[in-house]
Amino acid sequence: MNVLMVLTSHDKLGDTGLKTGFWLEEFASPFYRFKDSGFNVTLASPAGGQPPLDPSSEQADFQTAATERFNQDQQAKQQLATTKVLAEIDQADYDAIFYPGGHGPLWDLTNDAHSIALIEAFYQANKPVGLVCHAPGALKNVKAADGTPLVAGKKVTGFTNSEEAAVQLTDIVPFLVEDMLQENGALYGKGDDWSSYLAVDDNLITGQNPASSEVVADEMIKQLS
Repeated sequence: MNVLMVLTSHDKLGDTGLKTGFWLEEFASPFYRFKDSGFNVTLASPAGGQPPLDPSSEQADFQTAATERFNQDQQAKQQLATTKVLAEIDQADYDAIFYPGGHGPLWDLTNDAHSIALIEAFYQANKPVGLVCHAPGALKNVKAADGTPLVAGKKVTGFTNSEEAAVQLTDIVPFLVEDMLQENGALYGKGDDWSSYLAVDDNLITGQNPASSEVVADEMIKQLS
């Protein structure tokens, strides 16, 4: 099985002067779930090369067995430093697509024509489409075959308004994931803040927050088995 992981290339947290990017745990945990299942993992981003890592995700409180493993894994670090350019990716070469979060995707992947087209192609090919935390923001402009929002009438989740308020970025982000999904007609569900919560609607698989990254990967693996 060949899994494509799509990371953000955006590193600016609005006009705060702070840095953002992808969230380490949301990348590392699914990356190793896929690898340990014997899958080939390809990494891509809009700009290619090294995607920006959200510096907050390197804090001690957010380290897990998967992040520790990544930090010791020179081969994985090299792979991350050389992501493919998203525009050069062909859906036909992969069996599933996964998006880690971090705030970065809200700025670039949400509006990236190549990302939008890939998600639409994977979904219509009935291949697993997984997104976690802020990455469901990348579904904002994705359409179903009939031109309606892909998430309309589907069970989905993503970073909650209350979780965004807790990290004090409600007024910084371009939109709130929970609000956007509901505005697009999604059947939005959520668990307690910071708890693992998974939403599955056929091959569309979403997780609420960093604690949900592993269960999203596991559901994708189940669907591919």
